[in-house]
Amino acid sequence: MKKTAKIPYAAIERLALYSRPLRVLLKNGITVISSEKLAEYCGVNPAQVRKDLAYFGEFGVRGVGYDVTDLLREIKSILATDRDWTLCIIGMGNLGNAIVENENFRNMGYRFVAAFDKDQEKHGKTLPCGLIIQPVEKLRHLVKLLNVQIGVITTPPDEAQRVTDLLVDAGVKGVLNFSPTQVKAPKGCVIENVDFAVRFENLAYHLSKVPRE
Repeated sequence: MKKTAKIPYAAIERLALYSRPLRVLLKNGITVISSEKLAEYCGVNPAQVRKDLAYFGEFGVRGVGYDVTDLLREIKSILATDRDWTLCIIGMGNLGNAIVENENFRNMGYRFVAAFDKDQEKHGKTLPCGLIIQPVEKLRHLVKLLNVQIGVITTPPDEAQRVTDLLVDAGVKGVLNFSPTQVKAPKGCVIENVDFAVRFENLAYHLSKVPRE
């Protein structure tokens, strides 16, 4: 990576986007791809692909393209997805269950090792993936015991900040929050707030601008 370059946040997000078709191409035995074709798969322009990759070094051969295996390996190294991450999830409603059972997360190295909920009726229930739902009161102990690195929050909004505080107190350095509210953490803990309602509202706004036939 170029030490002096300030990497835009959007470029990091696009790197993750680029890795998706590369995985499929590799699985299908395709060894080389051009920036034009990668851009087409990802819905961006080729110049954007080349610019994003240039932040991190020199990839590919002019007039030939990118070696799929090498480029995917480099992107995974940049994004730190070339190793396993241990996760816990708090809030085992429909969304929580769907996330913890998602096979794509496991394939990408995100491994859930604990699940929590405040509902006593759910405590002790074994999920299809093999995890047993634990009471939130055990969060601190199990997070430390299992060396959890990332906490995933799918609780109602009024519980999200309290759960975030518990995770931070237990030593978790990364939080992915799906609750429809913004949570905060002290410096040293990275927060990603994913609000589906905001995405829907953004979609609705743009749809409202599309001329009706």
